[in-house]
Amino acid sequence: MPVYKTPGVYVEEISTLPPSVAEVATAVPAFIGYSEVGPADDADPVVARITSLLEFKTLFGRAQRMKWKLSVDAAGPSIAPAGTGGGFTLYYAISHYFKNGGGPCYVASVGSYAATPSKDRYIDGLAAIAKEDEPTLLVLTDAASTLTAGAYLEVCAEALGQCQALGDRFTILDVPGGKWDAFRNDPSLSANLMYGAAYHPYLQTTLAVEYNEGDVTVLRTGGKPSTVSGSLILGGATGLTVSFTGTAGSMPAVAITAGAKGAKPGFALSGLTLTLSDINASAAADIATAWTTWKMTNNAGGFDVSKVGDGSAVVATADAPAAAISLPAAAADTLASVKASNNETSLYSAARLLLDAQRVVLPPSAAVAGIYARVDRDQGVWKAPGNVGVLAVLGPVSKVTNDEQDRLNVDDTAGKSINAIRAFTGKGTLVWGARTLAGNDNEWRYVSVRRLFITIEESARKATSFAVFEANDATTWLKVKAMIESYLYGLWERGALAGPKPEAAYYVNVGLGSTMTPQDVLEGRMVVEIGVAAVRPAEFIVLRFSHMLQTE
Repeated sequence: MPVYKTPGVYVEEISTLPPSVAEVATAVPAFIGYSEVGPADDADPVVARITSLLEFKTLFGRAQRMKWKLSVDAAGPSIAPAGTGGGFTLYYAISHYFKNGGGPCYVASVGSYAATPSKDRYIDGLAAIAKEDEPTLLVLTDAASTLTAGAYLEVCAEALGQCQALGDRFTILDVPGGKWDAFRNDPSLSANLMYGAAYHPYLQTTLAVEYNEGDVTVLRTGGKPSTVSGSLILGGATGLTVSFTGTAGSMPAVAITAGAKGAKPGFALSGLTLTLSDINASAAADIATAWTTWKMTNNAGGFDVSKVGDGSAVVATADAPAAAISLPAAAADTLASVKASNNETSLYSAARLLLDAQRVVLPPSAAVAGIYARVDRDQGVWKAPGNVGVLAVLGPVSKVTNDEQDRLNVDDTAGKSINAIRAFTGKGTLVWGARTLAGNDNEWRYVSVRRLFITIEESARKATSFAVFEANDATTWLKVKAMIESYLYGLWERGALAGPKPEAAYYVNVGLGSTMTPQDVLEGRMVVEIGVAAVRPAEFIVLRFSHMLQTE
């Protein structure tokens, strides 16, 4: 109460409304991996918040281009990977996340494609993400693709430990190589299992594999030589360039028939000899213009003519015998050189069809992160992210049977449940599981229950920060209790909490003799007890049928 000493009128605003709980974001994943533009091995990871794939491209670049071998024989072209490279998948993971309904997310780039993937760099990325308050999910798709199974699971253990320490996030894991028995038996995953969920198998996505035409090596069989290029300059630095692209070992040549001055330049092709006629005293630029018109209606046979500089030089005033165009020895034949060759259009088109049909295979964690975000947005964090369609996929890379899912879903020995992703006729590809790794834990068996508690705990924690250093008395206790009860009542109305009445769905207790002792008050502790009855998914629906006897 202020003390007034000067006569006058004073206005006092009295706050009568209680503080409120602002619910935190529930599905903001953090992706950790290598990018085209990334830090050096001895530099700190680069962390950024993005809202679209375009932002990712701007900050971190595009996907790692895959190298291919294009084999050409009598049966036609065929392709095969030319080594696996680094196998970096961060770009594709981000793309798949957004295609499955993802929103804002964080990216921690721990290196560039020139680096050698290492467990330590991924752990550095986790440490960088730990400093960010907003992320609620940890996604390690790139680690699953680039590390050995053992190293990947050690990184997963670090991620689960971070979730437990901070209490505000959850980890989505993949099963390396689909070997789920080895995944379960690995000693690295032995603690904090309620803070993570694993998904199996990998997914055949609709994302096209990116490549450079210069990285597609053409392997020809049957003695067909490679395609090479060479050129000949006529008239010096402002003259004419005559170039040839064709098979190695060819012997192209250029001959000149000067003709009369002022005549329109002409061209004739005989075998691998190109004759320039009627170019007496003509400027190189005029000859190049005439060539452009001529080749529109004639077969250039691999030749091309262009001016050098401004093309002002006179190329010839007299006839000249055929001069050979020097070709290099057969070099590595690529799709880019095939494209440059005018006589291999059909091969180029067939190769492009094969390459453009290749699709990316990804661990499922990125798509699942997008599904979490989609379910949270459409229904709520308390809805189990199961029986939900996976978008932008052709299907799982392997089929999971009911017998296999029995063993995936319930593990009597280790208790490490693995959620199956299955393809159903007429329904598409669905996430067909909603368990955490702690599949035998009655408290934290389900992903939705664990994530709902994370949301409530984090929201309440941030909302009650106003009471720090406030008087530890009944007035403050009442404010805190009313604020949390109001928030929980809203959750109950939205269907997040089980119970026909609010008092059956939650409780909030705070006060001396209830949750605190006089010693707690003396030591500055205000203890609030919150009980919540979370809704749980109906994982097994049993329909019981029996015969009835006719009664009438």
